[in-house]
Amino acid sequence: MVRPTLRLSQSLRPRRAPQSHPRQARFASTNPSTEAAQKKAQDALASAQKYAGQAAETAQKLLGPVGEKAGKFLGAYQQPIVYNFQVAREFLKQIYVAERLQPPSLSTVRSVYSTLWANATSPAYLRELVSSGAYLKVGVYAVEAYGIFKIGEIIGRRNLVGYSLE
Repeated sequence: MVRPTLRLSQSLRPRRAPQSHPRQARFASTNPSTEAAQKKAQDALASAQKYAGQAAETAQKLLGPVGEKAGKFLGAYQQPIVYNFQVAREFLKQIYVAERLQPPSLSTVRSVYSTLWANATSPAYLRELVSSGAYLKVGVYAVEAYGIFKIGEIIGRRNLVGYSLE
């Protein structure tokens, strides 16, 4: 049995509603929130298509003949690929905003580091850590931070031990 394959671009494109039958008219959704969501989805699609066109023009300007060769190499797949990248970008943008993934402000970073420094230099805080047993948790965090630092060094050197001299 041959199963029809559906490309990502086809699955994400808005589908046209089938011609409604008189009996189906009573089941049509008139929910304002549904209509607002559909309008928002259509706006996002229009925005993605507009940005796809701009991205293609910018890529052609930056890449010149190489970009044209790549576009010709992709052939008919160029449009779905560009479309899928634009949809993915809009989707990730919505996640970024919804999850509040913005980087912290400078004042937040300063307050965190000033609190850390104040706790590290306070003998009363250190006594409390030892008496409550929380120093073990702080030690584990320190080992994790050191390990992450060392892994970063290994990746940066592209060698496990020392620098490659050749």
